[in-house]
Amino acid sequence: MIFAAGLGTRLKPLTDVMPKALVPVGGKPMLERLILKLKASGFDEVVINIHHLGRQITDFLEANNNFGITIHISDESKYLLDTGGGLKQAAPLLGGGEPFLVHNADILSDVDLTALYRSHDPARAMATLLVSNRTTSRYLMFDRENKLCGWHNRDTGEVKSYFPDLSANQYNEYAFGGIHVMSADIFNRMEEWTGKFSIIDFYISACVKSRIVARFVPGISLFDAGTPEAIEAARKQLKLT
Repeated sequence: MIFAAGLGTRLKPLTDVMPKALVPVGGKPMLERLILKLKASGFDEVVINIHHLGRQITDFLEANNNFGITIHISDESKYLLDTGGGLKQAAPLLGGGEPFLVHNADILSDVDLTALYRSHDPARAMATLLVSNRTTSRYLMFDRENKLCGWHNRDTGEVKSYFPDLSANQYNEYAFGGIHVMSADIFNRMEEWTGKFSIIDFYISACVKSRIVARFVPGISLFDAGTPEAIEAARKQLKLT
């Protein structure tokens, strides 16, 4: 599944006239780059959620014959559901019982998606999250077994966790990479979650009873292409033309 429903406010005024997923990087829309990367990695069926200027995305896909793969649209044009709510709405399109990959449309990286997908063990984890040492203000906290335990905002000192007396300095902190692999039974754990909610908030709640693990891949380049500066840095580092 590709999350492509965001408003892209950090990319204004570009996103006043186009959805963030269609903002070009090195002359090619981010969404096209990601679809082609998924296709090259062996994925032949993709779900894309849409909201802001979503018709442009469906027209773009139609004009390119869905890039030769099967693409389903999860329409959030009436109400933006955030990452957790958007995922839950798309559940009927993600059936089949196999684990599935979820990827933010604005994440540009050189990570091996096939290897990441295969690293997920549904018998041992509900979700596997790609993490890195990327500098940010918000970090996920993992224990010595790489199991998710909480969330930490270093700028404000805020900590979110359902584990009692959790101290941020006792855990490994990584930046979430916007790419994760989920077991199909994740939707069973979401039954009480409705409407608009963040997948990270869900993870923080669910990690008390369900195993959610980090996948740290050393040496990769990963960019959250949410600003013009980040897009240019990604274009140069990843040599996108």
